[in-house]
Amino acid sequence: MTQPHLFQPLSLRGLTLPNRVAVAPMCQYSAKDGVVQDWHLMHYGSLAASGPGMVVIEATGVTPEGRISPKCLGLYDDATEAGFIRLVAAIKGFGGNGAIGVQLGHAGRKGGAAAPWEGGKFSPDGWQTISASDIAFDEGWPSPKAATIEDLDRLKQAFVIAAQRALRIGFDFIELHSAHGYLLHQFLSPLSNRRDDQYGGSLENRMRFPLEVITAVRAVWPADKPLGLRISATDWVEGGWDADQAVNYAKAFKAAGIDFVCVSSGGLVSYAKVPVGPGYQIELAARIRREAGIPTRAVGLIATPHQAETALTEGAADLIAIGRGFLDNPRWVWHAAQALGAQMTYPPQYLAAGTRAWPGVALARPTLAAE
Repeated sequence: MTQPHLFQPLSLRGLTLPNRVAVAPMCQYSAKDGVVQDWHLMHYGSLAASGPGMVVIEATGVTPEGRISPKCLGLYDDATEAGFIRLVAAIKGFGGNGAIGVQLGHAGRKGGAAAPWEGGKFSPDGWQTISASDIAFDEGWPSPKAATIEDLDRLKQAFVIAAQRALRIGFDFIELHSAHGYLLHQFLSPLSNRRDDQYGGSLENRMRFPLEVITAVRAVWPADKPLGLRISATDWVEGGWDADQAVNYAKAFKAAGIDFVCVSSGGLVSYAKVPVGPGYQIELAARIRREAGIPTRAVGLIATPHQAETALTEGAADLIAIGRGFLDNPRWVWHAAQALGAQMTYPPQYLAAGTRAWPGVALARPTLAAE
């Protein structure tokens, strides 16, 4: 039987994904001193059990002050590394046959925030932030320190060390965070980057630091393992970062060794008018894929299996990232298989549901990831 596009494999370097569904990186604000907690094992284990092609662990700071909030994950010391070893071992042992990766990033001027359910503003437990320029994110946020050349060298090294830790942990891929108004995006956008040195001004200069980080990480990440990137394709603000610049960035980071890109948007400023609606970022992904020629992941209110399948069959993307859909329904992949007539492998512990819960779905022989 021919599988729908959503359930066809995809190869990225030496990694073959069993299908095109990705669990989007979604901050849980549940870490302690950057370290994985039991919540993360429950959360990611449950999502991985339904068989997505890739699971992307939420934004993980490469330094303590690189975390989005004091309750966000980090990967910058032995304690944070040990926590991830426990998480990845659990998922790979029982969570299905998909790939698991980590999104490494630095929040820059948006660091030190409170959790959304605590208001989302700058936290009383926040810290001195750093950015391309000393421009505050929003009213009530502190002005960041404008990074010196020495700071940039230190930050690049932090990304490299975090990547080396990710390799020891056993991650299948890394995704670098260059979206949503965090540090790499802050260098890209003229709204947040007012530098007058080699890292500011022209598009080439504004791309320089993100590309240096990519190049440095690619140099220590094995040649057979994919390196991805998440970008905001536009700030949705006149005079800001836009799709034309994003296409040029995509061509440059592809040449620097990026193997796939997740195309999101916004996040740089609070006053952007974002036209949120079903699949509102798919066309941005399609343009990046078409003009840069790089495997692309679409994301953003893609909620139904048929919506995801259409984006793939029409050539808008190679992968589909699901976020809110997975929070609402951790078995999204199984239900998508039923809706599209695909064959799925189920953990044997869940076979009691199978065709009784979803009549007509084709079940393959149950296997555990460890087999």
